[in-house]
Amino acid sequence: MLEAYFDCPYCWQSQLKMVDPSIYDQNFIEDCEVCCNPIDFNIKVSDNEIISFLVEVIDQ
Repeated sequence: MLEAYFDCPYCWQSQLKMVDPSIYDQNFIEDCEVCCNPIDFNIKVSDNEIISFLVEVIDQ
């Protein structure tokens, strides 16, 4: 597993996300562990390294 730190786009709290390096293109939604708002994750992995890590607000 790879570690990636990010700031929640709602509450701006720094958090850790563990990323599976065996999946190249990852897109999923998870709730923030602090404020519980839904976050859209878009992650790309290549050669056991994170090459792109984007978190976006989900319009409700």
